[in-house]
Amino acid sequence: MTGMKGRSKILAIIGATGSGKSALALAVARQAKAEILSVDSMQIYQGMNIGTAKPSRAEQREIRHHLLDWVRPDETFSVARFVDLAGSIIAESRARDTPLIAVGGTPLYFKSLFHGLFDGPKADAAVRRQLAELTGEQLHEKLREVDPAAAERIHPSDRKRLVRALEVFQLSGRPISSFQNQWSSNAPQNFPAVWVGLRWETAALNRRINARVKEMLASGWVDEVRSLMGQYAEWSDTAGQATGYQILRQHIAGKITLEDAAEQIKIATRQLARRQMKWFRRFPEVQWLEGDRALEQNAQETMRFWKTSQTDCVNPG
Repeated sequence: MTGMKGRSKILAIIGATGSGKSALALAVARQAKAEILSVDSMQIYQGMNIGTAKPSRAEQREIRHHLLDWVRPDETFSVARFVDLAGSIIAESRARDTPLIAVGGTPLYFKSLFHGLFDGPKADAAVRRQLAELTGEQLHEKLREVDPAAAERIHPSDRKRLVRALEVFQLSGRPISSFQNQWSSNAPQNFPAVWVGLRWETAALNRRINARVKEMLASGWVDEVRSLMGQYAEWSDTAGQATGYQILRQHIAGKITLEDAAEQIKIATRQLARRQMKWFRRFPEVQWLEGDRALEQNAQETMRFWKTSQTDCVNPG
């Protein structure tokens, strides 16, 4: 589309899982002749297609996508590596004068890419071994004692973030929330961007999530997980956190019925959506669109917003 060039601002599309971000990104990319940068911590993994709602092969052939299928499920993938790869893709797309749309549901990846990596102490294996002996409830209670602000934000079932928050406190003597206050949403952006978000009423989004889980299972999700288990005896900690996959592994192992697995996945996905939106609502300068409106209407409004927000941008760095 006239006026949309690679040195224009990146269009960042955010929202909860199941909100319709990918469909909106594809619709806008067709109009703008843009490429898509996946900002999703699980679509990065090869073979994890159905459960991560990865764009189809046909969609990927039509619109060039970046950072899909980048590593194997038995490989660890870090935020720092994502920032490094995504930064290179942004620079390369600007050099080719190609518009870029960043879309995904991983708030930490968005924050780290656009505002810089979180500057806290590095991981400590000994501390993590010690914390691994505690239950999620014990971790949450311990965090509440030393960092009530972080405990308010982190769900008791989110072991990874609980461990990291306690690790930061033990290593630095400072609550993780004090570091995060410095890592402000108002900090200058590393890359000029225009932000669009999709929001839903909670009940409506929950219905979409429930229907999508049912559709994923009908589309062969169990077989996908079974195939991955055959290819990779061990999964990395990060890949193992993909919503639903560990639950389906338990089903395949005969520990729970498929019906129970489906209900657990629906609950876990709804919890994930709430956590995502809790993060995303703190992002500044987001143009929020109603998710239940027609896709074409949201795509046209996004295009207008993106186009009218352009300035002549100099490639950072």
